[in-house]
Amino acid sequence: MKLSELGEFGLINLIRTISARYEKPGRTPWQGVLVGIGDDAAAWQGNNRIQLATTDTLVQDIHFDLDIINWEELGWKALAVNLSDIAAMGGIPKYALLSLALPSELDVEDISKFTNSMMHLAREFGVVIIGGDVAAAPNVVITVTIIGCSKGKAILKRSTASSGEQIAVTGQLGLSAAGLEMFKGKTIPDPEIRNIMRRAHLQPLPRVKEGQILIEQGVKTAIDISDGLTADLAHICESSEVNAKIKIEQVPVHPVVTSNFSNYQELALSGGEDYELIFTADEATIARTKQCLNCPVTVIGDITEKKLPTRVTIVDGKGNIIPYKKGGWEHFENGVPEVKFA
Repeated sequence: MKLSELGEFGLINLIRTISARYEKPGRTPWQGVLVGIGDDAAAWQGNNRIQLATTDTLVQDIHFDLDIINWEELGWKALAVNLSDIAAMGGIPKYALLSLALPSELDVEDISKFTNSMMHLAREFGVVIIGGDVAAAPNVVITVTIIGCSKGKAILKRSTASSGEQIAVTGQLGLSAAGLEMFKGKTIPDPEIRNIMRRAHLQPLPRVKEGQILIEQGVKTAIDISDGLTADLAHICESSEVNAKIKIEQVPVHPVVTSNFSNYQELALSGGEDYELIFTADEATIARTKQCLNCPVTVIGDITEKKLPTRVTIVDGKGNIIPYKKGGWEHFENGVPEVKFA
């Protein structure tokens, strides 16, 4: 079997399965593990709090195009996507490691712009970059690792959703995917709207504080929207062994998207890289959470044990099932993209 047949998530499951064979639950390192391979971040029990770690790699011409994204935007996004994983666990990001593989002909000024932008975002979230690695390479490869901890004794997981809970999402969706459509050639005459779409796609603001508030209000289950609303909600459903029903008319699409794109629902459902949070909880918890967050929170559907055609089913106002594209990027299975996010 080739990696193209196994797919990205099949590969993750393979690594997880092999890793499990080598676990020794009676030994100290394994005893402390709370969440291993397969969630937004790994988690293990520290002396006083749960410790968190996540890492992400960005590869030139796979994840970004230097003819489109500038170095300031690249530094910002490289850190932001990792911060969003910590946000999805309701954690506090603390330290970062930065590894760079770079062509020798790059201008030092470009790397200075990259680093300054990353440091600006790190300072905003109280993160200290404490080390990493550099190497020469024919193309730019950026790997960021963030280490953090829980705010209290709990973290958000993908595996804790229950039948009867509501599904909610922060913010509005589709703007990042719309930005990608713009970069691919969609004409947007208004320069202000172009700038809004560019920032949404290349300089997202992770919902770190919001994730911590979810924990404080008793939410147990969440994920950030990187692959797309339906794809990421499916990760929750698979981990929790439940199903989800989304009411399409309740999905909060950004007004810029509805005004400029006829396929606005597809962009909101499957576009990805919004870095908003999807979470599930009972009605009272979600109502309480809405009052505490400084961003919009929209209930878009329900978690159910009932057997549905797919893990995530989309319905209209009359309850009719609406077919939709799976969406979301998957390495190996999709081959090599033109460029994933830029």
